[in-house]
Amino acid sequence: MKCPYCSWEESKVVDSRPIEEKSAIRRRRECLKCFKRFTTYEKVEEVPVMVIKKDGRREAFSRKKILNGLLKACQKRPVPMKEIERLVDEVEKQVYNSAEREVTSQQIGEMIMNQLKDIDEVSYVRFASVYRQFKDINTFMDELSKLIKEK
Repeated sequence: MKCPYCSWEESKVVDSRPIEEKSAIRRRRECLKCFKRFTTYEKVEEVPVMVIKKDGRREAFSRKKILNGLLKACQKRPVPMKEIERLVDEVEKQVYNSAEREVTSQQIGEMIMNQLKDIDEVSYVRFASVYRQFKDINTFMDELSKLIKEK
């Protein structure tokens, strides 16, 4: 690692600690020539996963989009933020751990709904109504009937 002060190429690690829920490492280094200290960060480089939208467009996977959708579905419901974040973590893990570099928005939606159903049924129906684009009351009732039969 090159020193940012004198450009010397040798340094020693003085301190090292995990950050960002152990997904990165912060290293405090000291230059062996000028003895000044500086900080570096080490993180695993992730290959971006592309999401294929319903209309065929492709965009990079966004954890934030999933979180926003779940926040809307769980609005004014007794679902703790910790539970929502756990669900987002789980979906993100499934997406990145699959061998595929492309995933459909339908697959992501199903992953979310499979878990949301067990957390809060009202939030599940809200999410499903937007995700599945219910056209009328009959499609809404069909989804509710499926939910009741599973109980």
